[in-house]
Amino acid sequence: MKYDVIIVGAGPGGIFAAYELTKLKPQFKVAVFEAGHSLEFRKCPIDGKKIKSCISCKTCSIMSGFGGAGAFSDGKYNITNDFGGTLHEFIGKKEAIELMEYVDHINMQYGGEGTRMYSTAGTHLKKLCLQNKLNLLEAKVRHLGTDKNYIVLKNFYEEIKDKADFFFDCPVTDIKKQEHGFTVIAKNGEHTCTDCIISVGRSGSSWMESLCKKLNIPTKSNRVDIGVRVELPAEIFSTLTDELYESKIVYRTEKFEDNVRTFCMNPNGIVVNENTNGIVTVNGHSFEDPAKKTRNTNFALLVAKHFSEPFKDSNGYAESIARLSNMLGGGVIVQRFGDLIRGRRSTEKRIEENVTVPTLSATPGDLSLVLPKRILDGIIEMIYALDKIAPGTANDDTLLYGVEVKFYNMQVEIDKNLQTKLKGLYVIGDGSGVTHSLSHASASGVFVARKIAEDE
Repeated sequence: MKYDVIIVGAGPGGIFAAYELTKLKPQFKVAVFEAGHSLEFRKCPIDGKKIKSCISCKTCSIMSGFGGAGAFSDGKYNITNDFGGTLHEFIGKKEAIELMEYVDHINMQYGGEGTRMYSTAGTHLKKLCLQNKLNLLEAKVRHLGTDKNYIVLKNFYEEIKDKADFFFDCPVTDIKKQEHGFTVIAKNGEHTCTDCIISVGRSGSSWMESLCKKLNIPTKSNRVDIGVRVELPAEIFSTLTDELYESKIVYRTEKFEDNVRTFCMNPNGIVVNENTNGIVTVNGHSFEDPAKKTRNTNFALLVAKHFSEPFKDSNGYAESIARLSNMLGGGVIVQRFGDLIRGRRSTEKRIEENVTVPTLSATPGDLSLVLPKRILDGIIEMIYALDKIAPGTANDDTLLYGVEVKFYNMQVEIDKNLQTKLKGLYVIGDGSGVTHSLSHASASGVFVARKIAEDE
């Protein structure tokens, strides 16, 4: 088939690129290729009863499919340039914010209406954090919730499914440069296009890296975030979550001067497994529906690691730590904070007697046998720092799940139009190594779609 534009990946970036292209250029022939399932067939087999842990499905429905890895996330759209990626460094701060606000407007049109927009503007919590050596980053946050996020995606698909060709369970194996465009080789055959947008997300990191090598597109190593997911009674963090919902807090450790940050906060949420390239890690979700809320709040504590010469494989380093956790625990390990401080592993008996009841079935164990000392020391320091603004965080019964890893793609060399050195080949979303969030990824899709439409 001959297309004007082929989009590889139906995550947030790919979806918004398809939406904007079909709106601005309805005469265009647009195709979207996705390695995972369509939305209605995306279902993780873990039910907490018969299947309690990851069974390594051939295609992970949590990580792949229409909506990308964000489809079953908490549905948080952070409108800020302070975190979530460096899109503003390519397109400008003002345009980046305007695109994120546009994305929020579209989400409201397709089922997100009535959800709350939180903001750090003018909060007294900023001062409280600074008084305790913590830095609260500024942002506006739209919380859709996992359930409402699904509805938005479903409505979005209904809007564009007849305006573009969608191919699910159809991974792209190769892309070849031709004289006047590209040949995209997929499971269902070869297709040509004038412009190609790659939006493969984090799960496509290995494929993206190999493609860049083949096409001689320069890349450079990115950071990796390694840490744990914290779970505690919702009341402990309610002062922050009631006002801000998602609070991004950064702490600089005294011992090593490393940055530790909170990430993906889920008030009244659940802790879940996540499978990335066969490695089981941990994440968190929460819901807009009051009936689905739990008594716990969970969030990640992550330490960012950057590597210099001669080591470049930051993702490989993090994968080795995650594999060690899987080896020791058969998947995710859970440990009481009190046990960690006392230098002993948690047991099933101690977890059963714990005040905080875990929302994920994980293997009781000892995280000090998995996480490097420098990273673990930073996490412990951060927990004591958070205890000063949210007393109870450092309680013995606080649960730590490990490991949580945020893999970042190699940063692909792109210009101010998010275009590679090959004219007509664009790389957007988390697959570019430039964006790390739903809002930034979605905005990058809109940006590239508009650039292509302008050039025609």
